[in-house]
Amino acid sequence: MNLVAAKHVSIEKVEHFLQQNRDVNGNALMQHGYVVEIEQQIEGCFILEPMEPGVYWLKQLHVTKKCAPSLAVLLESVLAIAKQRHAKSVYVHSHQPVVDLLLDALQFHPQKKNEFVDSQQMKEGNWWVYNVSKMSYSQDRVDNTNISC
Repeated sequence: MNLVAAKHVSIEKVEHFLQQNRDVNGNALMQHGYVVEIEQQIEGCFILEPMEPGVYWLKQLHVTKKCAPSLAVLLESVLAIAKQRHAKSVYVHSHQPVVDLLLDALQFHPQKKNEFVDSQQMKEGNWWVYNVSKMSYSQDRVDNTNISC
């Protein structure tokens, strides 16, 4: 599994992926997103949108079922990218109990509300935040994330 900034992937590949996944915001993906490539095919994506200096919102995390067991490693890679961007915190809005368990295991902290989004807009799900540490991450880990799915 390789993570690649969506803007560095051929437009044909991205359009094919977006046709199969119409709930993904194509403009946001191209501006702030990454794709998950497996065997030269896009098998997932995520958007790491800056909200204010040092604060990011992880949006639209999507992977195929065959790579679901690698979700924890993918989330760690997202945090490594955030660290490279000098993030202080990363927010996630979870809609699934299994994702809540994973976020808790990865030391995300539950939030009662989020100041970036109108609470009426997102009544369902849970908000989480990860406080990015000063721990150093290897550039190779982000650029060459290879995971067997």
